Parts: sequence; C-alpha cells; structure tokens
Amino acid sequence: MDLRQLRYFIALNEYRSFVRAADAMGITQPAFSRSIQSLEQEFGCVLVDRAHKDLRPTPEGQVVLQHALSLVQGAARLSHEVTRMTKLDAGELRFGCDAAAAVNLVPEAIARFVGAHPRVRSGLQVDNWEKLGRSLSREEIEFFIADVRHFEADPNFQTQALTPRRNVFFCRAGHPLLAKDSLSTNDLFDYPLATPLIAPGVRKLLANLSGRIDFSPAIELEQFAALAAIVRQSNAIGLGAEDAFAEDVARGALKVLHWRNVPHSLDSLNNRCGIISRTGFRLSPAAKAMIETLVTVDSPSAEASLLARS
Repeated sequence: MDLRQLRYFIALNEYRSFVRAADAMGITQPAFSRSIQSLEQEFGCVLVDRAHKDLRPTPEGQVVLQHALSLVQGAARLSHEVTRMTKLDAGELRFGCDAAAAVNLVPEAIARFVGAHPRVRSGLQVDNWEKLGRSLSREEIEFFIADVRHFEADPNFQTQALTPRRNVFFCRAGHPLLAKDSLSTNDLFDYPLATPLIAPGVRKLLANLSGRIDFSPAIELEQFAALAAIVRQSNAIGLGAEDAFAEDVARGALKVLHWRNVPHSLDSLNNRCGIISRTGFRLSPAAKAMIETLVTVDSPSAEASLLARS
C-alpha cells in the first residue's frame, strides 16, 4: 500500500466511476482498476460494492476511506511544512507588526520581499505588542515588529533593534487647546485620549507628570487611519507614530501638541522598534529573508553602502 493507491481510492469515491476517476488521475482505466484490486488484496476484503451502479464503498471501504483521507492530507501538510522550512520558492510566511511598523516599514519590506520571492505566501497580523506576543508564543507567527522594551528582559524572546519611531500627541485644527500659549499634561486629561495600547510604564509617567495615580485612554485602537479620523472630527487628543500622521499635519488638518513638562526627546514616549522572535526556535528561510529585508529597508544608508561595494 502506498499514498498513490490511497489517492486513487479517494478519487474513485469522489467520481463513482473507474473511467472518470482514472481520467482525473491521469492514468489508463485498466491500470487504475488493477491498483484498486491490489489495495483490496492487501487488506483482504472488498472495498467497493461493484454490484451498485454508484460504486459505493463497502463498510470496510468506508473505514479505509476515512484513514486514506487523513493520511493523504497529513502527507500534504508534512510536505508543505518541510518546503516552508527549507525553500524560498514556495511555502508560507506568517509574521506580525504593531501599528507604527505598519505605516511604512513593513509595507515597503513586503513589497520588496514579494518581488524577490513571488511564490512565498505572506500573512501579516497587525496588532498591539501584547496580542502579538501571545500569537508568537502560540506559534501562530514566526516573529513580529514592535517595541522591544516589553520583551528584552524575557528569556523566552530574543530581540533585534531597528530605528526607533517617534510618537507625538496631536489634535484637530481649531481645537480649544491650540488657543493656549503653553500646555502641560494636566491639559491633556481635560479631553479624551485616543491611542494604541500603551505600556503601563508610559501610562504611569504621564499620570505622575499630572499628579495622578494612573489612567486609561478613553479610546484604544491599533488602526492609525481610524485614530486620525476620530481626532479630526472630535476634541479627542491622539497619540501615535509621527510618520503615520505626517500628511495630515502637513496639510493642517492635525496639529502636533507639545507639553512644557514633557522633554521633547523623552525616549520612554517613543517606540523602540525592533524584531522579536522566540528563543531557541529555528526561523524558516522565508522568515530569515523577510527579516533581512526589514533591516535593509530600515537602514537605507547600509543598503547604499552595499550597492557601492558591489
């Protein structure tokens, strides 16, 4: 018995005709019939009720059919997994990123990756660092791009730093806060705050600067386009990656806010972007190639230097 014979038996059950099944499998009808007979001889029983016009499986044939389907599908999954781990001309890559990385870095990297490896299927999960960490632990993705500070101290993860992304506070044009000469974080809490998931440490910092114990954003979402639309149409204050809102700021629809009690270069408010993967787990060739592409896109000067030497 081999997988080929099992595939033939599955085809016979599907087409209920030796002629049509043989044609679908690309062999002659006599050769197809001999293969089914050989399978019956190996099991020592009749698998197909030839007395019925629709060639239904016998009770023994039903049992063989169930196991045949499982074995053939399992073999296909095994082949897919091995191909994914060893080749770059096929297979599938699943990874994730946060909203900040999804603005420019990841789309450009995917565009380059698809151009270089068009037969690899890519699946991207855009979410907050907390959910991405859980997806990685469940092996639903191979790696993700987010703020590495949440994972640096955890031995279950390994991190690779990329260029930090600057976060900014912003509001709509004509917002009441823009009429003030000077702003502090106390003014921030007079209005709803709309932001992606922020780390507890950042919440504590903003709360302490304003004489509070803690706070929770009024609106929490990971889609920057939706966040910008909410801020443009309300008095909510937004917090997010600067490059995500650059166009709205340039045309005057959004205004960047500065707080006198928050240093402009305060690192803890920015996104220390990096690549997070699992410690001790082998990355597929596709994942390694995507990470190399991300690093290249993130470091245009390094790419220019490489081209100059080639």
